[in-house]
Amino acid sequence: MNVLRNRDELGAHLRFQEPGKAREMAATLAHVTRSIGREPVSVMHVCGSHEQAIARYGLRAVFPRELDVIMGPGCPVCVTDVPEVDEAVLLAAQGVRVFTYGDMLRVPGSVKSLADVKAEGGKVDVVYGIGQAVQLACETQEECVFFASGFETTAVATAAVILAGVPENFSVLSAHKYIPPVMEIVAEMPQTRIEGFLAAGHAAAITGSAIFERFAERYKLPVVVTGFEPLDILAGLIRLVELVRDGRAEVANMYPRCVTREGNRPAQEALWSVFRPIGGRWRGIAHVPNGNLRLRDRFAHVDARRRFTIDLHQLWDRAPANLTQHCICGDIMAGIAAPTGCSLYGNQCDPDHPVGACMVSSEGTCRIWHQYGGHLDLGYGS
Repeated sequence: MNVLRNRDELGAHLRFQEPGKAREMAATLAHVTRSIGREPVSVMHVCGSHEQAIARYGLRAVFPRELDVIMGPGCPVCVTDVPEVDEAVLLAAQGVRVFTYGDMLRVPGSVKSLADVKAEGGKVDVVYGIGQAVQLACETQEECVFFASGFETTAVATAAVILAGVPENFSVLSAHKYIPPVMEIVAEMPQTRIEGFLAAGHAAAITGSAIFERFAERYKLPVVVTGFEPLDILAGLIRLVELVRDGRAEVANMYPRCVTREGNRPAQEALWSVFRPIGGRWRGIAHVPNGNLRLRDRFAHVDARRRFTIDLHQLWDRAPANLTQHCICGDIMAGIAAPTGCSLYGNQCDPDHPVGACMVSSEGTCRIWHQYGGHLDLGYGS
């Protein structure tokens, strides 16, 4: 199996969508997985972009049947908690102009979504990023709030714009999340069967691969950083399954063209100068210590939570009972259940009528599976 001859350099030399190499790597993945001598071998990736690539390129068709590749809590829209959505809904209902990403529009709150408020006349605008939101705020005298979601990558962009200075009528409602702490939650769940993690290359480009070393040591689980092209993912899985087979709780970087051990130091400095990690609930999962990113005191003037009075009881006192109580998005994101295990999936819950956040976002497991007709056993190779 000479595909692994220079495996430590493999990530630097991949020709991203080379069918011949993909077939060779798929055979290697099957060989390594079966050498463990049991099934299933269960690993988790914590990035919606990985799930998108797996589905888009039909990679599960070449994964060995003995390997279970599970998507974890890697969708920032999906884990945005109900009270965070409610805060944005109330601000828009009060006449504040709210900017956010398109995926956030239909995420359900306790009573309504931002799309509902927009339909009722609220000023809710979809933007591509905080830079566009600032530009639009400069063109008006209205109070403007950027409802900021995303993990380390987008949080760094938010931090950089805030440090550069924003107009007086602009503030940020942060729903940013930080991935490493939730990996600990998954590892500690009694029902977990995860034997190793694929970490997202774009986030690790910021934080560095070393961020996972203490986790690997503490939980005796290997972590492999990888990219998003088909061969990136296959290379990452080969390395991860090797580490599982050999019982080595190590961190491996299979994305060296973008990720270093130390990461992007200036980006880290910007991130942690603007944000502080605090505990908070991730939708459907659990309270995650240090999992939420909130603005530090020195940036109180651009913190929407301090700038406006947001009385969530206005919504909660009239929140109806609805289908969300039957949604199992939390179990799906924790790797305990699959979308097809939810009674709502494809019935009362689909992309046109989403009940849970996992069906709303383009990075949500349910949405991706529904879009690509995904099932865990669909098209598996022999």
